[in-house]
Amino acid sequence: MRSVAVLVGGTAFAHAITALALPILTRLYSPTDFSVLAVFASVLAVISVAACLRLDVAIALPASDHQAFDLLVLALACTAGVATMCGAIVLFAPEWFASTIGRSDIEPYLWMIPIGVLLAGTYSALQNWFVREKQFSLIARSRVVQSGASAGTQIGMSGLASAPIGLLVGYLLNTGSACIGLGFQLVRQQRTRRNGEGMNVARLKQAWKDHDRFPKYSTWEALCNSAAIQVPVIMIAALAAGPEAGYLLLAMSVIQAPMSLFGTAIGQVYLSRAPQAYRDGQLASFTKQVLGGLIKAGVGPLLLMGALAPFLFGLVFGEEWERAGVLVAWMTPWFVMQFLASPISMAMYITGRQQSVFLLQVSGLAFRIMAVWFASILPNAPMAEAYAVSGMIFYIVYLWFILQSVRDEIPHSLDVTPNKETF
Repeated sequence: MRSVAVLVGGTAFAHAITALALPILTRLYSPTDFSVLAVFASVLAVISVAACLRLDVAIALPASDHQAFDLLVLALACTAGVATMCGAIVLFAPEWFASTIGRSDIEPYLWMIPIGVLLAGTYSALQNWFVREKQFSLIARSRVVQSGASAGTQIGMSGLASAPIGLLVGYLLNTGSACIGLGFQLVRQQRTRRNGEGMNVARLKQAWKDHDRFPKYSTWEALCNSAAIQVPVIMIAALAAGPEAGYLLLAMSVIQAPMSLFGTAIGQVYLSRAPQAYRDGQLASFTKQVLGGLIKAGVGPLLLMGALAPFLFGLVFGEEWERAGVLVAWMTPWFVMQFLASPISMAMYITGRQQSVFLLQVSGLAFRIMAVWFASILPNAPMAEAYAVSGMIFYIVYLWFILQSVRDEIPHSLDVTPNKETF
């Protein structure tokens, strides 16, 4: 509870900054500008979630600090490689990339994609290292820095001739500003701990071998999971007339606030403690305890937000944003289920079920894309509504699979350390 309270406190302050900035931003930028940001953020999210080849997630698992540090190094190296490949694509084939996603207006900003991938992957790896270290106050401070830098930049750059550039640069700083602080703390820490001493190619190969299920299965699972959320947004931006994707982005930004406030904090604490609970044969009871806390902490605020959003969005963000409030009401059941499932989803990795998660996410991706595509051929094209309903159905199924995975509490399939005697 102390760990959650620290993360929630920092996240709440960060969200307060964002909440104060949003009504200003919706009056400085048009829904069309937000549509460009929606496409940019969706593309970046799909790529960056797998930039570390999911070795960032594995950092919290080994009993040995030395192997965890090796995984951190591998994760950062993978991020640099993926960012370089993205840079080559946007440098030599920007028109092809823009036409593929169906939005030519994003082409002038594609040069920011590799920068965003590098920053997002680096932050994820560093954050998971400090989750392992249970330095939650440091993570909380980094979130405040992120929100302040992002909101300040987006407001300050709103007067530029190319209006979306301010939104995009601020979005990049939402992760980039925190990388500096966490990186500095890592250097200070390693001066005394020296986890990198004796590191060589053989040691890195061993770390890769012990956790190769993450690159093999979890990378593709994460890509499918992110694509299931982001690709429909890109489809809606390309197929729907007008600024529909901009309304969708604002709706998702607002409804995700309670999830980020409690769900992310609880999920990180869960990840820091669940591997040991698994080794002790207590993962099922620990997961049920966390799920109960999620139900008490967040379901009520989400339902209340969904009920009030259609009436309040026009007042708070301006009359042209009323459509976003309607979308919040549609998306509330989806985000309630995601709020319950996502924080405890690491149980699937801890119990060694990467293949099952991969198949589940592939099915979810296909289902959600088909739902949006089918809606696009109907009268009035209710694509955003279909997107919301498909999300609810997927996360109901996902939560059921997670709860099934923790029924067997005996460690049997995931080596979280090269020394099996740890069990």
